Amino acid sequence: MENLSPIIASFLPFALILGVFYFMLIRPQKKREQEVHQMRESLKIGDIIVTIGGIKGKILKVDEDSVIIETSNERTKMEFVKSAVAQVITATVEE
Repeated sequence: MENLSPIIASFLPFALILGVFYFMLIRPQKKREQEVHQMRESLKIGDIIVTIGGIKGKILKVDEDSVIIETSNERTKMEFVKSAVAQVITATVEE
């Protein structure tokens, strides 16, 4: 029992560093990933989005793993995988 106390005392700083590392880095990143996943799953026709490449467009069709958008030039239609959507600028208004 007498030898156990110095061992615990030597591992305590490492445990504290791991705890701080988890709460400052890992947990916020997982929360952000969950928010991005939820945003991509809730894409709807009519939403205006920006892709990770900076292309803006209006969603014309949403499939299970891709979206088709129309850019400002109304004849240009592009298909992207949902993981290429960076953000939704405006969401459609539900009536």
